[in-house]
Amino acid sequence: ELKSVYTIGILDFVFDNDGDTEEEKEKYLHEVQLVDIDTHKVFYDKLTFIYLEMPNFNKSVDELETRFDKWLYVIKNLHKLDRVPDALRETIFEKLFEAAEVAKMTRDEYENYEGSLKYYRDIQNSLDYSFEQGIEQGIEQGIEQKNIDIVLNSIKLGLDLAIIQKLTGLTKNEIKKILEKQ
Repeated sequence: ELKSVYTIGILDFVFDNDGDTEEEKEKYLHEVQLVDIDTHKVFYDKLTFIYLEMPNFNKSVDELETRFDKWLYVIKNLHKLDRVPDALRETIFEKLFEAAEVAKMTRDEYENYEGSLKYYRDIQNSLDYSFEQGIEQGIEQGIEQKNIDIVLNSIKLGLDLAIIQKLTGLTKNEIKKILEKQ
């Protein structure tokens, strides 16, 4: 019932490929599992080591087909990209490039950036709070106006004060104050 465990190694070198075929020499993804030497059976199938030989990944941006290809392209080429290629215009990569922009800031730039974020968040929180307060106030005023309308219409219809109290939930004094203002 244990979950699978994956170890991923992103390599900036290639394994010794002496004697490999040309196809094997160009391979960049290796999935490795532990095998019992005597039985040649996989020791534990939920333990996998994944090695990415980045020097062997040579696809251009136009050759990227899968999201995995795109990730490998970004890992290998991020340091030399000055803009987001069209093939990588997906939310996940946009976020990655934003994080990379922040990561390459100097200490002063980063402190200024964090300061501006704090300022922005403070303003946004103030606006959100004010908006919520405005809604609550508007609801209260709407309820108050509705009660005023009910009291005035009920009086026009000749309803008893006790019935008006039950309809509105207001006290006799509150109803009298409404009638005094009219």
